Formats: sequence, structure tokens, C-alpha cells
Amino acid sequence: MGLTKSEMFTDQQNRLAAIAKVLGHPARIAILQHLLKVQNCICGDLVEEIGLAQATISQHLREMKNIGLLKGDIDGTKVCYCIDEVVFKEIGVIFDDLFKTDLKGCC
Repeated sequence: MGLTKSEMFTDQQNRLAAIAKVLGHPARIAILQHLLKVQNCICGDLVEEIGLAQATISQHLREMKNIGLLKGDIDGTKVCYCIDEVVFKEIGVIFDDLFKTDLKGCC
């Protein structure tokens, strides 16, 4: 979608599309599930946990951080990531608003 086309849609529609795009990769879902399970900042063990190369994990983390889902703290040469609780809840509300619509059925 071109930059000018996104202007045709609401901020919430664009936000939901960006979130869905980031969450549309199974590695990112695995990363999110792991972070939810440990409920702590992760510095280096994602490579071992997920089983992908460090560069690949870094790219996935960057995409998740770009939508605000992750926070990262630099500690020397390490970057530690954890879930941004406010954004996580916001994403839940956005998806809930979309899926709570009462369908009347058309067929």
C-alpha cells in the first residue's frame, strides 16, 4: 500500500494493519509467547529458545519494537527486550473492538 493510500483509512485501521502485519509471522508469535511465559526481560536466550539465527531474531525484535509492542534497554553490548504492557493492552482492545461486533448473518 502506497503512503498516499494509507491516508484514506482511519488511524485505527492503519494501526490495526501495522499490528497484524507484525504479528503475521510465526517467529514473532513464538517470541511474544516466550516473553509472555517468562514475564521478564530477555537479553540473549531467544536464539536458543526460538532456534533462529541471531540476525533473524534481531530483525523480528526490531519489527515488534517498531509498533511499540516491545521495550528495549541497552546494557553495555546487550539489548534486553520486554513487552510494553500499555501497548500490549492497547492491542488487545483494538482486536477486541474489531471482533466483538455482533454478526447478524447474511447467508
